[in-house]
Amino acid sequence: MVLITDPYVFLTSVVLISLSGVLMPGPLFAVTMEKAAKNKSAGALIAIGHGIVEFPLMFLIFFVLSQFTIPNIVQIAVGLVGGLLMIIMGIETFRKRHVTQEVSVASHRESILAGVRTTAANAGFILWWLTIGTALILNAKLFGLIGFSVFAGVHWLCDLSFYTLAALAVFKSQRFWNDNVRTAVTLFCVAVFVGFGSYFMGSAIWSLT
Repeated sequence: MVLITDPYVFLTSVVLISLSGVLMPGPLFAVTMEKAAKNKSAGALIAIGHGIVEFPLMFLIFFVLSQFTIPNIVQIAVGLVGGLLMIIMGIETFRKRHVTQEVSVASHRESILAGVRTTAANAGFILWWLTIGTALILNAKLFGLIGFSVFAGVHWLCDLSFYTLAALAVFKSQRFWNDNVRTAVTLFCVAVFVGFGSYFMGSAIWSLT
């Protein structure tokens, strides 16, 4: 692996790689759409929940996991367990599609917890950090702990910016939503959860053959 020694070039690459990941529709984007219909702050809150899982994982990789080669069996297990959890989340989203939720402190807390749950259950997120993310962290090690901390903050700020803007866009446009639109959004979220979950489980099973 060729390391980038210029800190500014490296941070630019971090922003581009981070945005390329966050701009791809996935489970976290789906849950943001779901929560933003009732809470304009949902995007920022979900990003905070995402960070609660992501920051410890980044530091774990920096201090520990980057010293070892990740066995294939670990990646397969992540795909199986994470994929199953995502399918379960999709089923739960479908079951609760008619439940209305008032904006309150409780819903704010729920948005943060949704960010935590969706991130922790997202096999793609875990596998990204065990592969591409680990490569970035190995590069960040060139700049020491402070450089790595800047890298971690910049990466998360990309998530925060995107999900905050996405949630605001959904919230501002909700007055144009009717029951059919809400149903379509819910089914989209369900399809994302079940689709990604099935993909990761299928990929893990395929790796066993």
